[in-house]
Amino acid sequence: MQEEKGIFKRTELLLGNKLMEKIASKRIILFGVGGVGSWCAESLVRTGVKYLTIVDSDFVCETNINRQLMATTKTVGQRKVDVLKSRLLDINPDVEIIAIAGVYSEENSASFQLENYDYIIDAIDSLKHKVNLLLTATRTKAKVFSSMGAALKMDPTRIKTAEFWKVKGCPLGAALRRKMKQGMKPSKKIMCVYSDEVLENRGFKYENDESKSSQLLKQDNPSVKAQTNGTLVHITATFGLRLAGLIIQDICKES
Repeated sequence: MQEEKGIFKRTELLLGNKLMEKIASKRIILFGVGGVGSWCAESLVRTGVKYLTIVDSDFVCETNINRQLMATTKTVGQRKVDVLKSRLLDINPDVEIIAIAGVYSEENSASFQLENYDYIIDAIDSLKHKVNLLLTATRTKAKVFSSMGAALKMDPTRIKTAEFWKVKGCPLGAALRRKMKQGMKPSKKIMCVYSDEVLENRGFKYENDESKSSQLLKQDNPSVKAQTNGTLVHITATFGLRLAGLIIQDICKES
């Protein structure tokens, strides 16, 4: 406990003891620990979050190394949630991390017990699952935050935050709104991190080089041609850090 006190000395200096206790008491679940989610998770733990559930079914692969926090040449082939959990425990051995190696879906949504959390963070790729997660999450008492698309971007100064219905210039945001308008709508506000920058791929696409997000997008929308899009770490990390910052700010405002 004394060691933990030392870890957060600089944080407590800024926020004060009462806010640190508040942050430590919150229960947070994060869906997706890739280029965005992995940085969000680390930021939360380094700021004093004690109860964090991370959900992702994927394994670290070589193409993750350019942008995902726990992806290195030594972790290729390992489960992302396991590698990230180990890293987070190295930062703070007292943090309680629940690592779920699975995919969120409408069929298994009840198993995640979203009603037990104070904050729900969406950083997943699948359009179909993303829609259901946001609809389900907004029916709980939790506050909901979501990452829009972070690929095909280079300028971190164009990364913004806005309520879900006010996100402009983001293709993923537009696709989500179309889906929502066809059926149910969120029960409350969702704060989103997004960018209105959309660049084109300039590099050579290798045969069979199809990202998980591209596969999921094609699965959700058979008429859409799957495409691997370029991503940069200073964009994905900024998305993740911004999400974590929104949550810490919200806890501070609450107090």
